[in-house]
Amino acid sequence: MRLANGESLIRERDATKTAAHTATSSARARARRETGISLLYLVPSLLVFGVFVFYPLFKSIYLSLFASDPFGLGSTPFVGLKQYQIALRSQSYRDGLGVTLLYTLYTVPLGILIALGLAVLANFRVRGIGFFRTVFALPIGVSVGAASIVFLLLYNSRAGVINYFLNVIGLPSIEWLTEPRAALWAVAILSIWAGSGFNFIVLLSGLQGVPEDLYESARIDGANNFRIFRSVTLPMLMPTLFFVLIVSTINAFQSFAQIHILTKGGPANATNVVVYSIYREAFFNFQTGYASAQAVILFVIILILTAIQFLVIERRVHYA
Repeated sequence: MRLANGESLIRERDATKTAAHTATSSARARARRETGISLLYLVPSLLVFGVFVFYPLFKSIYLSLFASDPFGLGSTPFVGLKQYQIALRSQSYRDGLGVTLLYTLYTVPLGILIALGLAVLANFRVRGIGFFRTVFALPIGVSVGAASIVFLLLYNSRAGVINYFLNVIGLPSIEWLTEPRAALWAVAILSIWAGSGFNFIVLLSGLQGVPEDLYESARIDGANNFRIFRSVTLPMLMPTLFFVLIVSTINAFQSFAQIHILTKGGPANATNVVVYSIYREAFFNFQTGYASAQAVILFVIILILTAIQFLVIERRVHYA
């Protein structure tokens, strides 16, 4: 009797092990199948990134290590890091970096502040606010090229609308695109307007994500509107502001179309940012290797600035 009970227990244990092994094998097979399906869905995105992001990046690094052959008639000698040294020692390239940094300082803080102000105004629940939200978001639907052509007409020194209104109020006309001190501001104003739609939409969505309970608690405690904005709204909006800061900084360093249409890097290289310098070296001077070296340096600078922003600013970001 005991022997029969023992054999029954052994069979039950073996059956349990077999069932557990089967379940484990089935779970692993299901996990592999789900992983395969996930990778299959990622293939289109990986192809796009591979063709338009990773391949150009590695190709630029490769070209930067070889001398340029404008006509493609002979082999290009390997020069290593020589073109990086030439770029870093070049006064014109360093001046371009200075112009790029100044342009970024003009556009990023002002662009974020203006978009934040518009988002705060559009966050009020009043009749007809939908119309103003649409108007504030309109720049996102206008390409930079089309906006640049419109601003080119607005900045016209003789027939431009901006100078007309300046003359109406008794101020002298400004040579927006031919005066070195005004040209960079002219491009910056266009960039701020062009980026305001995206920044406005992102910041408005962040404001609408702040819980109403926090506002009600602050009002019960006797806080005024300014105190509520400083102590409730801004801390809850910090992740969104941080995202907008990163994106705006990268976009500022990569600006090209508005400069190409409005000033072509002039006057007197006052708007010759790094990206436009790379364009001229590659497509006018046919120095693809040297232009690639400049592009890689720019990539490293943007990477370092982004890392600094994450290390310094993200510590103050409150994630709800």
